[in-house]
Amino acid sequence: MAKLEIIATATFGLESVVKREVEALGFKVLKSEDAKITYMGDERAIVKSNLWLRCADRVLLKMGEFKAESFEELFQQTKALPWEEWIPEDGRFTVTGTSVKSKLHSVPACQSIVKKAIVERLKETYACEQFSETGAEFTVKVTILKDRATITIDTSGAGLHKRGYRINDVAAPIKETLASAMVQLSFWKEGRLLVDPFCGSGTIAIEAAMLARNIAPGLQRKFAAEQWPTIKNELWKEERKKAFSAINYNAEVRILASDINPAAVKGATANAEEAGVDDCIEFSVQPVAKVMASEEYGIMIGNPPYGERIGEKADIQKIYKDLQKFFVKNPTWSLYLVTSDKEFETQFREKPADRRRKLYNGRIETCYYQYYGIKPPKSNA
Repeated sequence: MAKLEIIATATFGLESVVKREVEALGFKVLKSEDAKITYMGDERAIVKSNLWLRCADRVLLKMGEFKAESFEELFQQTKALPWEEWIPEDGRFTVTGTSVKSKLHSVPACQSIVKKAIVERLKETYACEQFSETGAEFTVKVTILKDRATITIDTSGAGLHKRGYRINDVAAPIKETLASAMVQLSFWKEGRLLVDPFCGSGTIAIEAAMLARNIAPGLQRKFAAEQWPTIKNELWKEERKKAFSAINYNAEVRILASDINPAAVKGATANAEEAGVDDCIEFSVQPVAKVMASEEYGIMIGNPPYGERIGEKADIQKIYKDLQKFFVKNPTWSLYLVTSDKEFETQFREKPADRRRKLYNGRIETCYYQYYGIKPPKSNA
């Protein structure tokens, strides 16, 4: 199999998590930059990356990178790339783009030039003037940053956060990729109790259960590259089969998830069933004030509501007070909480968070606050 450069794109703040995931799959990381991890792999690596990366947004095949200060340079260097190795004669392809701090600042013009260059290359290869465009779909992206162009093809299709289990949604849901990162950045692991008192559609609890059971996040969905002739169907079948056999049904997973909204809990339960993890999550309808600690050294991970109106603010301040009471009573517990409310830290307790990390839920800037409880004895750790 050919050696390829692959890029896993990531939301700002999650690069280190995605890098760890890429390395855990056995691939050599070449570069870790803002919002992307570049690594070496082959066709099988594209398949495994799409099936297994929990926190990446997309998996891109890197076609080339070069300096482009004029449309002529962009055209010629794009045309020089081996497009026929990936796009068949009947392939459908679209070109998207971005340009930041570059001489070629008109994105529509850059997209048009790249499209024309690819068409010219394919015309010469397939010796034809017209293409039917009835086959597999290819999304080419041209990204120009400080006059340096990177040309990629998207192998994922829909973003990787679309796992396929979310059949019921709530307002302003947390993205699956962010939920998984929150769990991975916490001290929670198999055997410890996990509580999410603001479960909404159940995403944090479901992602934690899938992580503990080693369920590949992409098992229930399809990817753009599954239709590409260059990546054989056998590879997808083999890697899916391996992923199914890797599921650990014996993992000790104990998760309590609750919400004040009965409709949200009903939807979360259905989503957990769809994900195949409903047997290790106990859902209930209750406010934060009713959450009890049935044991020591538990982990609470949550995404509380936030609002602008006076009534909402009063409700949210009560939630913070209830959380505060819980953690005063239970000093062995740890709290991991993501919110866009910049007042949370000062309202929760005088002592600042042990760690903070700026993260994005879609386009919303949030902060991930981490408060560490008393460490468990080593036998319980």
